[in-house]
Amino acid sequence: MPVPDFQSLIRPVLQLFAEGKTSVKECIEPLKERLNIPEEDAQETLQSGQTVLYNRAHWARTYLGKAGMLESPKRGTHLITQQGRDFLTIAPERITISDLKNFDDFLDWHNQTGGGNDNEKDASTLEILEDTVSLTPEDTIENAKEKIDLALSEELISALFQMSPIGFEQLILDLLQAMGFGRGKAEYKRLTPATGDGGIDGVINEDALGLDAVYIQAKRYAKENKVSRPDIQRFVGSLTGESATKGVFVTTSDFSKEAVAYIDRVQQRVVLINGKTLARLLIEYDVGVRVRSVVQIKSLDEDYFSER
Repeated sequence: MPVPDFQSLIRPVLQLFAEGKTSVKECIEPLKERLNIPEEDAQETLQSGQTVLYNRAHWARTYLGKAGMLESPKRGTHLITQQGRDFLTIAPERITISDLKNFDDFLDWHNQTGGGNDNEKDASTLEILEDTVSLTPEDTIENAKEKIDLALSEELISALFQMSPIGFEQLILDLLQAMGFGRGKAEYKRLTPATGDGGIDGVINEDALGLDAVYIQAKRYAKENKVSRPDIQRFVGSLTGESATKGVFVTTSDFSKEAVAYIDRVQQRVVLINGKTLARLLIEYDVGVRVRSVVQIKSLDEDYFSER
């Protein structure tokens, strides 16, 4: 099963501390085993690089600490309290935020962090949201960013159709340059003539002498108009005519199954980039977009405190 939400980890984490674990790190392997979390899912990471499993277990530990179930006698060490042991004997199978709100210390902290403004929100509605969504702060940020990027992707694809054909081809070269092709140098890339280009829209050299180059074709197709196998065959033919071994075919739409299957049978190394991937790459490499705001998430500097 995939990594459970952090509320579903609260009881298992408390149980592990009751069994003698003293850190979140020590809980990770037992959690994987007891919850049958596949290694692939356990290795899933947030943009910060921290695994989702560790992050959610960390927040489960934090919430238990705020409820008085755990104490921290020294940095990085957590021990279960008598209150935690007593609660474990009567706690439900799945401990939720609503259960922890029965403890005054947790309720005070929860209200201070903006999670329990019951004067302005219906309490029952709030509890339903907490018990079903079960997002850690990092989860919330990641989900919000995904929604923002999805909306931005749609705006980008729409904006691409407003560009001139040459402008669109130049954007693809700019993207490849930003990705490190041509050593990131502008002089290593060039557009081909608008007429008589033989099906090649641009070239980006991978070395100063142009001994190895990537040839590009860029097509702005409507979403419902997929690039077909004959389109790819013509591009591969153009690569053969140039004695080229590498090519990138970019479209704002997508590729047919036949086109994708055909690529596996040709000698040249050809990469297909559809509209969804194109938008993602433009966002990732900051081409055609700009940073509107930055959110910094800070954590404890272990090295600083270990020296004190």
